[in-house]
Amino acid sequence: MKYIITTLLLIVSATTHARIKMVALPERGQTDIRLDNPDATLIEEERVLTLQQGINQVDFSWKGVNIDSDSIRLTVLGNADETVLLNVSYPPNEQALVWEIASTSAKEQPVRISYLLSYIDRLVTYKMVADKAESKVDLKSYLVLRNFSGEDFENARVLLDYGEAFERGIQHEETKQMLFLKAGEVPIEKTWTFDAAKLPWDPEREKGNVGIPVSYKIANTQESGLGRFALNGGKARVYQDDGSGGTIVLGEDRPGLVPVGEEMEVYIGDSRDIVVTQKKMTDRQINLRKNSRNDVVLYDTDELITAKIENFKDTPARLTLIQHIDGQWDMEACNMEYELEDASTLKFEIELPANGKKDFEMHYHRRNIRP
Repeated sequence: MKYIITTLLLIVSATTHARIKMVALPERGQTDIRLDNPDATLIEEERVLTLQQGINQVDFSWKGVNIDSDSIRLTVLGNADETVLLNVSYPPNEQALVWEIASTSAKEQPVRISYLLSYIDRLVTYKMVADKAESKVDLKSYLVLRNFSGEDFENARVLLDYGEAFERGIQHEETKQMLFLKAGEVPIEKTWTFDAAKLPWDPEREKGNVGIPVSYKIANTQESGLGRFALNGGKARVYQDDGSGGTIVLGEDRPGLVPVGEEMEVYIGDSRDIVVTQKKMTDRQINLRKNSRNDVVLYDTDELITAKIENFKDTPARLTLIQHIDGQWDMEACNMEYELEDASTLKFEIELPANGKKDFEMHYHRRNIRP
């Protein structure tokens, strides 16, 4: 950072006031680059100020960097009763401030200076290599640190909101990639997801090739070799062992934050290995309510949805089937169990045998619909 710190002693007598320069810029000690918040970067640096007995003024100014002046803080490390920060003032039209510090004696005083610094940010990326059977992945995660702040950090510690610190410096206009998570043979579950609100119900009638989205699910748990901290959202690129000593690219996704105990879902592409053909067999109005002019003002519906689900794979597969029923509704009959994601979204987890098929049926009423 292009700033200077100067310490001044204020000597007060009956006849005169004088400000005497004592120390030029102290050497920066331990410096931490904290990335706990994805929207702000906190810099914490330790310095040693040479203080004289009495009232000292410490001028802190910066140039060529974007510091949030309201975020600048000075903390006295130790000797809290002997060294007291009295106040801070901001000279007009300057990128500077002045701390007034009272010291009971002349001494070398450690302090910590912290501030929010712009244009230094981070990205998190994931690399996953699945085995041939798609039962587990070797998982690596990298922190990509980009510094365009205008400041050079020679020997800084880089800290995420979890995990161990990196003892790395980073220069202005430099980008560094650092491995911070490595886990081998992490179990995965391959799932297909058919969302009735997003995919065509009869793929045979579509002109193009219609596939069902496929994902890998990874549990962020200790049983999976993870579970020590939440996994940040970031770009995930997935490969697969081709069985011949090489790898193929399966896909790329951007999963969000995954708390401990939750699952990371990584989309890897669409597949025709599973086909869902869905139809609405019944959709009629019942329980019509009319006004004095014989106009229908409310009615219910009687609806029946069926689906044929086919697995053309030589191995079993799991399909997540998502259905939507708007408004007030009652389930009259359903041949499969479901969970409610919200008031109108039903989620079915369907286990399909190898080269097998299953029939789905859902009969429900919707209530109090206005024409």
